[in-house]
Amino acid sequence: MMRILIATDAWHPQVNGVVRTLTSLARSASALDAEINFLTPEGFPSVGVPTYPGLRVALPNRREIARRIEAAAPDAVHIATEGPVGWAVRAYCRRRKLAFTTSYTTRFPEYVAVRTMIPASVGYAVLRHFHAASSMIMVATESLRQELSARGFRKLGFWTRGVDTDLFRPEQPAELDLPRPIFMTMGRVAVEKNLEAFLALDLPGTKVVIGDGPQKAALALKYPKAKFLGEKKGQDLTAHLAAADVFVFPSLTDTFGVVQLEALACGTPVAAFPVTGPLDVIADHPIGALDWDLRSACVRALGMSRDACRNFALARSWENSARQFIGNLTALQPSRSLRPARRVAGTSAVQG
Repeated sequence: MMRILIATDAWHPQVNGVVRTLTSLARSASALDAEINFLTPEGFPSVGVPTYPGLRVALPNRREIARRIEAAAPDAVHIATEGPVGWAVRAYCRRRKLAFTTSYTTRFPEYVAVRTMIPASVGYAVLRHFHAASSMIMVATESLRQELSARGFRKLGFWTRGVDTDLFRPEQPAELDLPRPIFMTMGRVAVEKNLEAFLALDLPGTKVVIGDGPQKAALALKYPKAKFLGEKKGQDLTAHLAAADVFVFPSLTDTFGVVQLEALACGTPVAAFPVTGPLDVIADHPIGALDWDLRSACVRALGMSRDACRNFALARSWENSARQFIGNLTALQPSRSLRPARRVAGTSAVQG
């Protein structure tokens, strides 16, 4: 069995696409003769981030990072995020001349630029340096690969995303006593998600926002006709997605948008801007509408077949995603194998 260690700064209790992707990957990998453990912020001291209310980042120390990696005794190391945990694991691998892979999942330069005066070009310079040491930078879509290549990133490979079609289903939608049609969005309620582009639209029926975040109170006050239903999980989330007539994805900065697949698995068509993520997921399939006029996209999506949406999602399983991820690691032939370490009984530092 192949032992894989994934380092990530994004982890529970956070609710976002990165966390859902990694936990789904681990579940699917177990059926493919691979074991995935996670090196997460858990157990490290943390500090708040002034520009990201409610978000905390870990302060890992070098000795504990080394102990956790050696306790995991991995055959391969993958760094999923470019935060403090990711940088610390990168430094460990560099010191020991160990090969590792990375993935590009979040547009941190744009996120930082929205909240600060730091230009996105500075952020991309930092990220190019971070990923330059990687044996492969895994990206989810062709359009993102082309974009990063144009920005000077090299050694780019593919790792697609999937959806849990057993959890996300069209049956048993929530009974929402709201005027139809229902246009719904879901995710972190924060400035980088561009929710105002959706909330400001003149649409019939009802606008619904699922999720929590620092902008929730301000947006609820500014748009009193919209329904802010807070965070939903599991079957409750599925039921709400299935109850929507259209899922609206207004983000301009997500690299993929797993929530699109989750909505489609519930039989709900998608309306979005024609940017990286929607362009790759929706493309010209009759499961949604892409338009720089988001209102036009929302109205056109109302006519899409819910059965077509569900069938599209059924062909995009997490098992296929996991198989591709593991194949990338298997094919790389690291310059030096990680030294197997004796497993430490009772070790809780490596989260599986």
